[in-house]
Amino acid sequence: MSSASSLDPGANWAGTHQFGARSVAFVRSVDEVEEIVARGGAVKALGTRHSFNDLADTSGTLIDVSALTFDPTIDEAQRRVTAPAGMSYGTLGRFLEERGWALHNLGSLPHISVAGACATGTHGSGAGNQNLATAVCALELVAGRGRRIVLDEADPRLPGGVVSLGALGVATAVTLRIEPTYAVRQDVFLDMPWAELARLDAIMDSAYSVSLFTRWNGVVDQVWLKSRVREGDCDPSPPGGDARPALGEAMSPVFDGHDNTTAQGGVPGPWNERLPHFRFDETPSNGDEIQSEYFVAREDGLLALRALEPMASAIAPHLFTSEIRTVAADGLWLSPAFGRDSLTIHFTWKKSPQAVRSLLPSIEEALRPFHARPHWGKWFSMGAAEITTLYQRLPDFLDLARELDPEGQFRNDYLARNIGLN
Repeated sequence: MSSASSLDPGANWAGTHQFGARSVAFVRSVDEVEEIVARGGAVKALGTRHSFNDLADTSGTLIDVSALTFDPTIDEAQRRVTAPAGMSYGTLGRFLEERGWALHNLGSLPHISVAGACATGTHGSGAGNQNLATAVCALELVAGRGRRIVLDEADPRLPGGVVSLGALGVATAVTLRIEPTYAVRQDVFLDMPWAELARLDAIMDSAYSVSLFTRWNGVVDQVWLKSRVREGDCDPSPPGGDARPALGEAMSPVFDGHDNTTAQGGVPGPWNERLPHFRFDETPSNGDEIQSEYFVAREDGLLALRALEPMASAIAPHLFTSEIRTVAADGLWLSPAFGRDSLTIHFTWKKSPQAVRSLLPSIEEALRPFHARPHWGKWFSMGAAEITTLYQRLPDFLDLARELDPEGQFRNDYLARNIGLN
């Protein structure tokens, strides 16, 4: 059995990385994945190309799993769904909603693949919501030498296998916990004074999912509150100060005027059409951008924001927007929220690579006292010497990677540079 292939690997979604692989194989079955990996040589899984760096690149063959399709299956008794690893959250969300089921949370872009988002610790928002990867209760992989394996809840390796950075193999199927469907409303408030962040915990606890958008100009430009709809609930209150509700025109988190955001104005709708920031049927976000993000302990969140305030005049000219969110602690070995409730500080940069590269070391220096962990799929400047001090289970992960990939087929420059996996 052979796969269609291309010698031009192309670029990632945002055009911030040109893949250096020799070729791309477009697979339609797990058998094809096994065949390619069993041949030997360097390989790497490729999904929807939403990582902003070289995490998914290889010197050998990229295995594109986006066409690896089968109908998801729901186990209602166990409240689980098994889906193709390359399926987008938007597609899976529609499938679940039509059948009365839901996931606990979604990222801002529903266009990202399930396996790719989980492998990088992508998170969504909500003080009580863990990242997307924590819904995984089983993972099917084609590991080194073409061996098909399944990690499940009975396997102590599962917490190390979910946020994997693609180092363990090619994910082919993912089983996720689900719950009964629910409705969400999304309310946007404008121009909250920066001084209100003294009440940061209360603001971040004020809805099921909360996002604060700022351009580091002395004001929180937009506050997005996503609330589960329950009978008898009152309308959300303004988050603080002189913040006023947005009326009429839809607000975009990147301030580009595009009508690509999910419905606002407190209009209830299904979870999969409100929890993301962007509509699945539209082009997401700005596209022509660079992203960075750092996780600090939630208890240090306000101090971390204040540590960045002196850099506001340097940050603002290169920024579309900065988003502040919360993520609940988890036990996944390489999750940026491992072991601590976290505040995340995200930057959506204008596409000025040189300016961004020059800013990141200063941002990381300001956040160093708070042991900030970078988002694996976005731009950062710190390397293995620092990152390896931030993850107490990293030695266990390195052992797991060598166990499942003894010949190093899934290793690449990214893994060597950032976690010391050679």
